[in-house]
Amino acid sequence: MSVSEAAGPDSDESHGTEAGAPRVPAPGNGGLERRAILGMRVDATTYHDAIERVIRWARAGEARTVGVATVNNVMEAHDDPAFLDVMDDCDLVTPDGAPLVWGLRLLGVRGATRVYGPELTPRLLARAADEGVPVGFFGGSPEVIEALRTIATERWPGMHVAYAYSPPFRQLDEREDDEIVNAIVQSGAQVLFVGLGCPKQERWMYDHRDRLPLVQLGVGAAFDFLAGTKRQAPGILQRAGLEWLFRLATEPRRLWKRYLRHNPRFVALFGAQVVRARLGRGRGGSQADPRR
Repeated sequence: MSVSEAAGPDSDESHGTEAGAPRVPAPGNGGLERRAILGMRVDATTYHDAIERVIRWARAGEARTVGVATVNNVMEAHDDPAFLDVMDDCDLVTPDGAPLVWGLRLLGVRGATRVYGPELTPRLLARAADEGVPVGFFGGSPEVIEALRTIATERWPGMHVAYAYSPPFRQLDEREDDEIVNAIVQSGAQVLFVGLGCPKQERWMYDHRDRLPLVQLGVGAAFDFLAGTKRQAPGILQRAGLEWLFRLATEPRRLWKRYLRHNPRFVALFGAQVVRARLGRGRGGSQADPRR
């Protein structure tokens, strides 16, 4: 559910963790405050913090993954323990949509702000161009990938797009997968934007983490928005947390099942989590475990 919110100015401060942290701590989390929303960790990062981490990891040649989380991620993780492991393995999980920002706040992270994939992507590209960090794009259609390459090099002087590829929509065989991995490594890209959609992109990053010595970010629809092939919701809908409704209206055949299946259950399940957390505090206990 890629709903959005203008959640106030970014804060550059890091916070210590509190009760409600997930079962698997994020590696290299750097002291960020986080909460488990229906069992899936979400980090209270900011645009500034996320970009600084990615650039630092990229320059060090570290294999890292960044998940840009929506309600869809949370519900996929709730329904599939294997996907929960995928998300917990991420080095950073940003609150992409308004419901997750609101969720963090309801669970006690008062200064939580939104870190939205289609906004994080151009901000990070601008910083990568300034820092001379080579980037790559993996996913989307051939037309979208070509548009991304053109837009990135024209919009940000100094941008080095080292790799850009639109993979076949079908399952790749082992030889094809090896060729892709080798091409990415040989390109010298230090940051790879992955636009395969949830949950495919997160699974792909997880499966390739040990083979790619770079930072991977699963940014979903950011490719289409940046390339101009799909429209973003008006700001008023984003601020109201209704971007999902705009996307449903523009892509009903593709998205109706996702929203019908996930959205009502998220509201009910997370509402119950908040009630348990508040009852636990009211009894003098710590925040209720959101995985129960």
